[in-house]
Amino acid sequence: MSGLEIIAVIVSALAVWLTARRHLWCWPIGLVSVLLYARIFLVAKLYSDLLLQLIFAVMQLYGWWQWKSGASAQDSQHIQPQRLPKRGLLTGLLAAAAGSVVLGYVMASFTDAHIPWLDSALTSFSLVAQFWMARKYVANWWLWIAVDIIYVGVYIYKDLNLTAGLYAGFIVLAVVGLRSWQRQLPGNLPPAAATL
Repeated sequence: MSGLEIIAVIVSALAVWLTARRHLWCWPIGLVSVLLYARIFLVAKLYSDLLLQLIFAVMQLYGWWQWKSGASAQDSQHIQPQRLPKRGLLTGLLAAAAGSVVLGYVMASFTDAHIPWLDSALTSFSLVAQFWMARKYVANWWLWIAVDIIYVGVYIYKDLNLTAGLYAGFIVLAVVGLRSWQRQLPGNLPPAAATL
């Protein structure tokens, strides 16, 4: 455990908590978080995770732009969640599976990455979850819960125990986010709130 990992855990937890609360500031704080973790994963030789963090940096900017442009004039800090169309679900999961195979092959064949296939699969499915989050789809939380459960085991295996604890906390925050976002779906608002 390093000082950098401690700071990264705190910043990451704050970013996910703000995301669960549908708050726009989750994106710039998340950007700091992913850049800190890029350094941590470089040292741990988790190259797919390093690549993921660098892509997440771009996705943080995209998500920030998406949420900011979609915020209402009445509430410029919170977004309106959406349902993921069935076609989008299938496309996302197929893209993640294909990405897992391609990235896994590259990492297993051309790097000294530890657990390259599992790391690559988690990276690919995380990218889909992040994209769904940026698009405000509630389904992102279901995918994050599944991915984070597996990540806990990976980080314990890699002796990144504080990060494993963070991801265990992410599971709890993902459940909170899921419930919060589901309540805010169009059609799920109480009649009085829907007219505001």
